[in-house]
Parts: sequence; structure tokens; C-alpha cells
Amino acid sequence: MHFKKFYMMSENKNISPAMFGKANYIWMLIGGIVIAIGMFMMAGGKSDNPAVFDKDQVYSTTRITIAPILILIGLAIEGIAIFKKNKAA
Repeated sequence: MHFKKFYMMSENKNISPAMFGKANYIWMLIGGIVIAIGMFMMAGGKSDNPAVFDKDQVYSTTRITIAPILILIGLAIEGIAIFKKNKAA
């Protein structure tokens, strides 16, 4: 009888709530998409002739300002998604 009581107690201890909820995963996906958009905007700048340096293409506002800001925003969204409490917990 003592063994049965111990077995039942050990079964109840193994149940643990999920670490992240559905909302957390949605926010993580949004953050990943924002980071990917920032990386895509930062890529490029290749000229047709490798001997010619096109300053406007390499140092465009999109590549050196907007894209890094989008990446930082995406990382902030990821941080919020990780630290956001699960409503079920």
C-alpha cells in the first residue's frame, strides 16, 4: 500500500506547464521576420563593374540606417517574446 501511494505521488510531480505559450511563439515569429527583413535590406550593393565604386549604392540610407534599426527592433521583439509571461502559468 505504501508503494502505491509513492507511485501516485511521483506521477503528479512529472507534470509541468509549458515554458512558452502560443502568443510567445507568435511574437518570436514576428521578431524573426523583422530581423530577416532588416538583413534583406542590408544586403546588396554589388555593381556591374568591380572596378567602379558607387558610393551612393554602398552607403545608402537604407543600408546603413534603416536596416540596422529594423534588426535591433526585431531583437527587442525577440527579447519581449522570451520574457513575456505565459497567461496559463
